[in-house]
Amino acid sequence: MEFKSKIKTIEWVDNYSKMVDQTVVPYEYKFINITTGEAMFHAIRDMIVRGAPAIGIAGAHGVVLFAQEGESKFTDIEQFKIWLIDKAEYMKTSRPTAVNLMWACEKQIEVIRNSKSDIKGLIEELKQNAIKLENEDIEINKKIGDFGAEVVPKGATILTHCNAGALATVGYGTALGVVRSAYAKDNTIQVFADETRPRQQGARITTFELAMDGIPVTLITDGMCSYFMSKGMIDMVVVGADRIAANGDTANKIGTYTVAIAAKYHNIPFYIAAPLSTIDTSIKSGKEIPIEERSHEEVTHINGKRICAEGVNIINPGFDVTPHELIAGIITEKGILRPDYNKSIAEAFKG
Repeated sequence: MEFKSKIKTIEWVDNYSKMVDQTVVPYEYKFINITTGEAMFHAIRDMIVRGAPAIGIAGAHGVVLFAQEGESKFTDIEQFKIWLIDKAEYMKTSRPTAVNLMWACEKQIEVIRNSKSDIKGLIEELKQNAIKLENEDIEINKKIGDFGAEVVPKGATILTHCNAGALATVGYGTALGVVRSAYAKDNTIQVFADETRPRQQGARITTFELAMDGIPVTLITDGMCSYFMSKGMIDMVVVGADRIAANGDTANKIGTYTVAIAAKYHNIPFYIAAPLSTIDTSIKSGKEIPIEERSHEEVTHINGKRICAEGVNIINPGFDVTPHELIAGIITEKGILRPDYNKSIAEAFKG
């Protein structure tokens, strides 16, 4: 039985990008239309759209939006291409850690460079490529889910951190794709979701998704994972990724590294679920992954209200890097990659 998620996070419609506004979930579930390239840049930067695969698709859509705006500014195709490639490079800078953004914008840059069409034809090519990447994302996620389901024990309780679900992708999920595929085979599967401070993506978004799909979920605070592991209440951990180095070191939402350490101590398998587009083979290790420093207000405030004293020093990295030694497997659309990751990752890209 195939699991049908009710969520589609981002979609190209006519001449604009339609997406779920994730800044208001779970209080509201509403869609907004992004109609300009600059608006897409801000939607990515301000986390209206979030999750590495979804950000990638948003970037591809953003290049199309810039192209549509540029149509009336240029008559010379070569000048248009130079301008548009510059806009695509600009779109890449909206967030620094999730490599899917750079990957998808590069896919659009390839179209721009290789196109033999006039301006109108090139815009159509970019639009069709964005839609293609969008549709492929769902199929890739379903493959990830099916491969991951093979290692989920019957009746398992799966711990996840942050949100790597339908709302982090186009519409199925990576880590939650594994959950969905496993649940389709065994409805005794359940999930423990870390709240994921400081933006509470686990509390706000993961629980929202799973409740919508009828999958049992228990919310815990970030500091509780070791307690439940020690009680034998967690069978495995599955999380997503924003960038994976060639050696398997993985950047994911801040706090993931802590969960991985606890899982290793308690002999609980810790898996990453991510498409190959999240793997950056140009970097050798996690030490080379840029870590986004986010607004201090994310830490000092919740729902607009200050929760600490004025003048307190704040450091707010958005991500941490889990060393490859702590990772039991990386679940991709090509199968589950195992250590030695330098070898298994290289082989996955050859196939």
